[in-house]
Amino acid sequence: MPSDNLKSYLHLHLIVFIWGFTAILGALITLDALPLVWFRMLFAVGFIAIFIYYKKLPLKVPTKVLLQFLFSGLIIALHWFTFFHAIKISNVSITLACLSTGALFASIIEPVLYGKKIVPYEVFFGLLVIVGLYIIFNVEGNYFLGIITALTSAFLSALFAVINSRLVKTYDATVISFYELSGGVVFFSFLLLFFGSFSVEFFQLSMKNLLYLLILSSVCTAYAFIASTAVMKFLSPYTVMLTINLEPIYGIILAVIIFEDKEKMSLGFYIGAVIILLTVLLNAIIKSRKAIKE
Repeated sequence: MPSDNLKSYLHLHLIVFIWGFTAILGALITLDALPLVWFRMLFAVGFIAIFIYYKKLPLKVPTKVLLQFLFSGLIIALHWFTFFHAIKISNVSITLACLSTGALFASIIEPVLYGKKIVPYEVFFGLLVIVGLYIIFNVEGNYFLGIITALTSAFLSALFAVINSRLVKTYDATVISFYELSGGVVFFSFLLLFFGSFSVEFFQLSMKNLLYLLILSSVCTAYAFIASTAVMKFLSPYTVMLTINLEPIYGIILAVIIFEDKEKMSLGFYIGAVIILLTVLLNAIIKSRKAIKE
């Protein structure tokens, strides 16, 4: 694997570990999913704006491109909303395991949107992920609504990865992240206004929630979001999505350690998770060998 690709792949694994911890923070924060995501994006935009000012990065982009950024921001905002909502109505383990279907969604979305040739082994690995998920469905059927919500989140995540993979080839990752997260804040602000959610109580955060939100918005969002966008310059959307399948492994291990009995699942659940992990490793090996031959 070329040097830049290898560095990006290792960097992506660090990011995915951070994302696994994101689910833990989502469970610890007592806010509902919508205000949680709104505060997360708002704080993250602030952190990114400081970074842009420090680096003196130019923010001017064509109007058409700006609209693309804003649309992508809506997608990622909806992804996070469904992600945290799934955690609230099920648990961390179920939600993270369902995100593994993002690999299959990505292998379908990219050919549909951009006419890319379908790669048979990508579809095969995506189907293996589905096998793992099927096992989880059978043994954890009482979390049906949480599973459906998490699958929706996985689809939105894959769609975002495919769209963003084209944008990062031309524009700076930090600038893209700034506009996308700003777009998410704007869209969700209108939604909160529509439902009359903005009130004095809405902005009264406990110290614990505030601390968790600051960690979530800085390390798990501002840093991870910019970094994940940057690595897309060297990795395909499918590789990104399939590597993200490690997020359930990292997150589930952390959840069991932190929440103990609340997150301990059946043997079948962990069998499904192992299938997902093996799929990720097989993909990494195949892509590494192909890159060396090239």
